Amino acid sequence: MNKQLRLNDIPPGQKAKVISMQATGPMGRRLLDLGLVDGSVVECLGRSPCGDPTAFLIRGAAIALRSEDSSSILVAPI
Repeated sequence: MNKQLRLNDIPPGQKAKVISMQATGPMGRRLLDLGLVDGSVVECLGRSPCGDPTAFLIRGAAIALRSEDSSSILVAPI
């Protein structure tokens, strides 16, 4: 089994599969609406020069997420 990482820990160019999400409330709902559900494949596109936010490719859409939000998503690199 692949090791588990937080979404904000995968490097640019890396793809990962969502294992679980720990965010709740409005942010958890927003992340689900963006397509971050168990089994979804996410690719890290790159980080801003200051390191936050990070751009991810999620179901064909480029989405920028703050580290605070992406750290609540567990993924397995693929």
